[in-house]
Amino acid sequence: MITDARVLQQEFIPREVQHRDAEVNYLSSILEPVTDGEPTEPTLLHGPSGAGKTCISQYIVEQLRGSVVELNTQYVNCWEDYTRFKTLYQLLDGIGQTYDVHRQSTPRDLLLDRLRDYDGPPYVVILDEVDQLQDKELLYDLHRIPKLTLILIANREEDLFDPLGTRLQSRLQNSNRIHFSQYGHKELVAILRDRARWGLQPDVIESVELGHIAEHSAGDARVAIGILRKAARNAKKNGDNQIRSDVISEVVSEAKLEIERNTISRLKPDQRVLYTIISESEEIKPPALYEQYEDRVDDPKTERTVRNYLAKLEHYNLIVADGNTKARSYRVRS
Repeated sequence: MITDARVLQQEFIPREVQHRDAEVNYLSSILEPVTDGEPTEPTLLHGPSGAGKTCISQYIVEQLRGSVVELNTQYVNCWEDYTRFKTLYQLLDGIGQTYDVHRQSTPRDLLLDRLRDYDGPPYVVILDEVDQLQDKELLYDLHRIPKLTLILIANREEDLFDPLGTRLQSRLQNSNRIHFSQYGHKELVAILRDRARWGLQPDVIESVELGHIAEHSAGDARVAIGILRKAARNAKKNGDNQIRSDVISEVVSEAKLEIERNTISRLKPDQRVLYTIISESEEIKPPALYEQYEDRVDDPKTERTVRNYLAKLEHYNLIVADGNTKARSYRVRS
């Protein structure tokens, strides 16, 4: 039944993209100077989770690699590599400059100096989940490196720009911006049809069943691909030669839970504490939440930072915020 399991993974970069033509064309035009050896201004891709931001950015960079002889690229997930040291280490690793870097003894300034001294071909960097950076001043430093082209990915513009100082805001205010809307039903079905065509045997799943998966996914391609993967595995285990609606219904909760657990496992320590407090309460208001948070961590962040953390948990469908700012309460998404 499954001819290429890689296609059913969220990290898979497709050979062709048919569902984000405007975004693909715009990002391609922004990066056009790179084909002539010139860097370009930073570009921010923003929109809800599962809207294709990461997939499209990596797809375009792969296309760029196919047309530019001399080009370095690197993808950094700032949710996992959120400290200044880890981000700089990944960027240096992309140009083969980590051979003598030691996490415990190498001064952080040395990493940035080495990146500043880079004099190779154009270097295109994707900073995914960039609003998760612990030290956003790093963006100012990276913006000043001539050979570097930055593609920044975040859920919301304000999550990235609001915490920035005036100096950094002025530097990035002219950056290119591309908004990704949530996928519609037909777009999700088309994405799933492609994945099925590339990764499953012919006629394993029909359009009706693809539609059922899309209905359960609420515009999130991550969820849709996760359900398709789980359904294919279960159908194969059962010895079926087709993926039917009853199998899809059986795996929806499991697929969503897998994504949720993966997301929780990647939370920063402070975000994990906040999620734990909310999960222990049926419902909790900001003052009580922040008070408990302060009691549980050694170095509590400011209320503003905590609000940004909560917004991140909300974007990734881990919690629900009910009410307006003054009467807001938080609860775990059921």
